[in-house]
Amino acid sequence: MATALITGASEGIGLELARIHAAAKDDLILVARRLDLLQKLREELVAAHQIQVNCYEMDLSIPANIDRLYQSTKAAGIQVHYLVNNAGFGSFGPFIENSWERDASMIDLNVRAVAHLTRLYARDMVDQGGGRILNVASTAAFQPGPGMAVYFATKAFVLHFSEALHLELRRHGITVTTLCPGPTQSGFGRAMMEPGSSAPSMLSSKRIPNSASVALFGYKAMMRGRAVAVHGWMNAVMAASTGFMPRAWVVRVSAGITGGLK
Repeated sequence: MATALITGASEGIGLELARIHAAAKDDLILVARRLDLLQKLREELVAAHQIQVNCYEMDLSIPANIDRLYQSTKAAGIQVHYLVNNAGFGSFGPFIENSWERDASMIDLNVRAVAHLTRLYARDMVDQGGGRILNVASTAAFQPGPGMAVYFATKAFVLHFSEALHLELRRHGITVTTLCPGPTQSGFGRAMMEPGSSAPSMLSSKRIPNSASVALFGYKAMMRGRAVAVHGWMNAVMAASTGFMPRAWVVRVSAGITGGLK
């Protein structure tokens, strides 16, 4: 039986990916900061699918916790066949006015944790003879984002890093898929906001897809071994179009979407 390690599994896309893997009879390692939500999900999945589910309450923006998680799974003798780096958050507002501590924590979680966990578990996958990695980025990865400058930049890292590893690791039987959703119904908007602030208008539309549909799209892309999977045909068109527009235009259009010049 295979095992999937999913970060940011307490809600949104991560939670739905846990449900999908559980339905496929994969054992699970679920990681998030809210142990109560993880345990509730564990009870649901064990009852429905009779699988093994281990929960870890960890803030992966703290570098030491990444090593703690890895050593815990190694000590338990667990082999990870699927690594899903889903944990992450964003911030909205002028860069020079935002909390630096929050932005630094975002970089540690969205960038450092993804790279470190991938390094640790990919090396084990090489020894195991294969594996699959799903790194959750965003359509934000394809352009700069005034008003969300650090978040967009972290997702650009995830995209470029993952594309490079997809080519590096395929000779070992390992695929690395980058999931790039657009705005999604999840806890992302709530988590990104400072007290008293409002979310960008792009997150308030009732027409944006739900987490379950995005998670299923990402899971299927990972299982097919795709390098990059942009959810939604309009998002795919917009992501591709950035390569044909002058960079100054790309930044301006992005600012109009995020409201970054208001």
